Amino acid sequence: MKINGIEYKTIWFNEEKQVVKIIDQTKLPHKFIIKELSSVKDAINAIKTMEVRGAPLIGGTAAYGIVLAVQENKDLEFIKKCSEELIQSRPTAINLKWAVDRMIKKLVGINSDQILSIALNEAKEICDEDEKFCKNIGINGLKIIEEIYNKKKDTVNILTHCNAGWLATINWGTATSPIYHAHKKGIPIHVWVDETRPRNQGANLTSYELNEEEIPNTIIADNTGGILMQRGEVDMCIVGTDRTLSNGDVCNKIGTYLKALAAHDNNVPFYVALPSSTIDWDIKDAKDIPIEERNSEELSHVEGIDENNKIKRVLIYPSKSKAMNLAFDVTPAKYVTGLITERGITEASSDGLKQLFKK
Repeated sequence: MKINGIEYKTIWFNEEKQVVKIIDQTKLPHKFIIKELSSVKDAINAIKTMEVRGAPLIGGTAAYGIVLAVQENKDLEFIKKCSEELIQSRPTAINLKWAVDRMIKKLVGINSDQILSIALNEAKEICDEDEKFCKNIGINGLKIIEEIYNKKKDTVNILTHCNAGWLATINWGTATSPIYHAHKKGIPIHVWVDETRPRNQGANLTSYELNEEEIPNTIIADNTGGILMQRGEVDMCIVGTDRTLSNGDVCNKIGTYLKALAAHDNNVPFYVALPSSTIDWDIKDAKDIPIEERNSEELSHVEGIDENNKIKRVLIYPSKSKAMNLAFDVTPAKYVTGLITERGITEASSDGLKQLFKK
């Protein structure tokens, strides 16, 4: 997708310099900076500090992290040690472990003179595959938006939470892909963008990328969605997911569950968009999902631009106050209207997912 009219992907490998390049998302929307990752430690740090974020992009970054590990040392034991460190960098997004496991499986038994080229090709394949999956998610989700528009004959108002846009994937996004496809087809769209505290990923990233594609959008406080639904000003919700269980339960950014409850109470369709790499076929109980708890300073401090156009970080809470910063919650499948995947749309259930993916 575009930034300042130029097409970008969120991550790519620079053959000439033998480094991985990323868009540093901690600097958006105020600064656009392309950063180089030259070691596996750089990749781990980029994931931990959320210079890259979003389940699919974390997976792609982890895959390239293995490539950087191979560049440092072709010994498989070293590479496996690095893979464990990558997996531990952020525990909730299942794509991370999925990508690392896929990379290691590909490299076992490979000769040292071939291992780097095979690792690089596999990392590129993982990223290319994600881009293709996200594009197909958009094509499948477009049908839902078209159906609403054909009935309404007016602007389709969509509410989304956090950033499940192209900045969270390699390209297209998950929740935003149907929106981008609808926009390209000429369907009038307006997006309600949840601010998404504490890191404001909706305000800082989703609104930013929608603006770049000239899609009308309005940032709202996280607790505004309910009253908008009561007023009939939301036609549908689309969110992404960091881990979806085989029974259809959805783990996503904190606050998603409350949006699903409000949507359910107001008969607003609530869809979750995801590539198959985000499905956890092993964990059966949502209580077993590792929920990341991040630094409380993400809550107590905010960043913004001051009058001198400098980025400034300020404390907004009483200095003696404590804060709890859980990054994710789980939405039970019964509140999910449907799952939009690269293979089609299914109900959020074991039967639905098994039928779609022939498990």
